[in-house]
Amino acid sequence: MKQKALWINQIKGLCICLVVIYHSVITFYPHLNGLQHPLSGLLAKCWVYFNLYLAPFRMPVFFFISGYLIRRYIDDVGWRVSVDKRIWSIVWVLALWGVLQWQALSHINAWLAPERELATSSNAAYAGSIGEFMRAMLTASTSLWYLYALIVYFTLCKVLSRWKLPVLVLLALASVAINFLPLPWWGMNSVVRNMIYYSLGAWFGAHLMEWMKGMTMRRTWLPVVAFGAVSVVLWFANVPLLLSLLSILLIMKLFYSVEQRYAVHPNNLLNVVGSNTIAIYTTHRILIELFSLFLIGQLNAGTWPVWAELSLILVYPFISLLVCTLFGLGARKVSSALFGDVFFAPPARLAPAQATR
Repeated sequence: MKQKALWINQIKGLCICLVVIYHSVITFYPHLNGLQHPLSGLLAKCWVYFNLYLAPFRMPVFFFISGYLIRRYIDDVGWRVSVDKRIWSIVWVLALWGVLQWQALSHINAWLAPERELATSSNAAYAGSIGEFMRAMLTASTSLWYLYALIVYFTLCKVLSRWKLPVLVLLALASVAINFLPLPWWGMNSVVRNMIYYSLGAWFGAHLMEWMKGMTMRRTWLPVVAFGAVSVVLWFANVPLLLSLLSILLIMKLFYSVEQRYAVHPNNLLNVVGSNTIAIYTTHRILIELFSLFLIGQLNAGTWPVWAELSLILVYPFISLLVCTLFGLGARKVSSALFGDVFFAPPARLAPAQATR
């Protein structure tokens, strides 16, 4: 990996870590109703609220970086190569892991929580039939909606690249409006909400990167603070757009500045994680379901010592992040070594046989 790209890869690593923590929190803490110590309940609520406050810093940054990294395919690469490299490769992973998650989560729930009532139409991973699964996947009602969004975003950005500014304005309006007029499908709401950030990275990312690199925080701290204050007020009014844009700027500036000051090794943990985001993203949801269902039953039964309960409530997201990250990295290595990486990339197409005489 080129040295100049390491800081961008580190941001990708941070983003996928935040995604794993997000899913670890929402599948675990809200379902704890048998905690023995009042402090356990307080810590659980702290994690839930902390997860909520991370929302403007998680997917917007992830999508901006994703858009920035494919800008060459938008401007300079033809449709034939783009479909193969930027659409088909993601469709393969989305379809494959959609099925694998569906089967895995269905069996995990039947094993660990057979009494649990699942909303089979709300998430493809809990679908009760092939028809429900297909409908949920087509409406982005899947834990893999990030991959669904990448396909939609790339296609629209390439088709609409001649009308960048007016489309960007419409996407910004849509990102705000979806908070007040949501669609029936939770995943599609997220797709609409986040397209502005991907498009900004794909269409204007290069210019914004140059501006960010030349920006001196000591000279611009006052307007940044003022913008941040307005952004926080709007965020509390359910308009997170400005706060998300500010988070993109500040996170990029932080990682870029750190790389300029300190030598960043390619084997740095965030670099390694950032190079394997797809493997971690597709595998972590299955592990989290397994962990949460088992531990929820244990804690709600009140069989653990109080000190063990408090310890787990305090550090569970970090333990989950560590295990999911290591498992994702291991799964990628096994897939590459034994199966030609078929679990995370489509199989190589066979070249047509040449006629021989």
